[in-house]
Amino acid sequence: MQVRNPRTGQIDYEFTPPAASELDARCRELRLAQPAWRDAGVDSRCATLRRFADVLEARRDDIVAALAVDTGRTKIAMGELLSVVRNLRRWCERAPAIISTAEFQSQAMPTLQIGHQLVPYPLVGVISPWNFPLALSLIDTVPALLAGCAVIVKPSEVTPRFVPPLRAAIGAVPELARVFDVVAGDRATGARLVAAVDAICFTGSVATGRKVAVAAAEHFIPAFLELGGKDPAIVLASADIDRATDAILRVSAVASGQVCLALERVYVDAAIHDRFVDLLVRKAERTRFNYPDIDDGEIGPIIFDRQADIIDEHLDDAVARGAVIRCGGKSRVLGGGRYVPATVVTHVDHRMKLMTEETFGPIMPVMPFATTEEAVALANDTVYGLSGAVFAATLAEARAVAERIDAGGMSLNDAGLTRETYEAEKNSFGLSGCGGSRHGEAGLLRFFRRKALLAQTGVPAAISG
Repeated sequence: MQVRNPRTGQIDYEFTPPAASELDARCRELRLAQPAWRDAGVDSRCATLRRFADVLEARRDDIVAALAVDTGRTKIAMGELLSVVRNLRRWCERAPAIISTAEFQSQAMPTLQIGHQLVPYPLVGVISPWNFPLALSLIDTVPALLAGCAVIVKPSEVTPRFVPPLRAAIGAVPELARVFDVVAGDRATGARLVAAVDAICFTGSVATGRKVAVAAAEHFIPAFLELGGKDPAIVLASADIDRATDAILRVSAVASGQVCLALERVYVDAAIHDRFVDLLVRKAERTRFNYPDIDDGEIGPIIFDRQADIIDEHLDDAVARGAVIRCGGKSRVLGGGRYVPATVVTHVDHRMKLMTEETFGPIMPVMPFATTEEAVALANDTVYGLSGAVFAATLAEARAVAERIDAGGMSLNDAGLTRETYEAEKNSFGLSGCGGSRHGEAGLLRFFRRKALLAQTGVPAAISG
């Protein structure tokens, strides 16, 4: 497969997906090694993954360099690696306490002692997307490994350059390499992976997520799906608009808006709408492309060429229906790469794709509302329900609105906070996903099947009794 460079637009990398027999053989090897990994115990697994975190740190220059070419950005690539290392160490601190099987006495039958055995899925498959290649390859992998599963990851074919240095890091920890592998492949590889594993984790589009869900159902395995979003922000009249515009611009434009939890719809109380828009435009106009210097500027290239087409299509549709672009605009080519500026759009409504379909770019459509009830109704007028934000004078006022929004993670007086911490358990609403939470303790426990062990400490009942 040939791979496009997002900064130059040129094909400068290629790889060969594994043959079906090769993938099947690797899955068998991982399965054979999994029982020893499981039986070693959580403390041993933690020690191994701590060594892996050390190796990632030691090899960060090689991994970040590959990620920078994959995604066209260096600072975020470095942040991605550091967040992975922090997440590894955090899980290793938490895992022993989470994996608990304390026994208890039955209230229904006093002579019954109830215990549990946590049985990990032998082999977990992970299919990860192109926007954060390393972080989203490991976000499900790490807790699955700590649970005692073997794991095989198939990253996006759009960003495969980080795979060789990551595999080298895995190989530097032999115990880990026996139960964890990353395989660059295409869509056929992903489809075959679903058929070869005992549980599947997928992060990506709704369209592909549906296919994964159907395939998982056919093979009778659980599917943990984190899909798209159209996240709303609600700015109440009492909000500090300086802070609100800072947060909304950051979360809408970070990583060029190529983040599932980017804010893609902004609803502002009509009383402050014009002042809010003016301030947001001034701040957005100060953002810069990281071109020609990859280490300068806030906005990098659009990684996947087709996504730039979708962004342009949404803007064209909005303008044709009466929207006004206040700053920014459609994609432009710089050095062969496609860049989209931080863009503020007004006079929008829900007839427009920009307000209803996932745009996945640094676009901020702003719409006024007259009442809080209207704002809530607009925010909930979507097939998605990943996350969102509410801004108000007090946290109590923000929370009262946030509790009425159908989304899994709501930030109060800030935005994108579910990306900053994995401690808050949450579930996706609507088409934004299904399956157990990847955050909080459930992020680890979902990789176990719970076996009940019921011990009779008294005399078993007779049929005549």
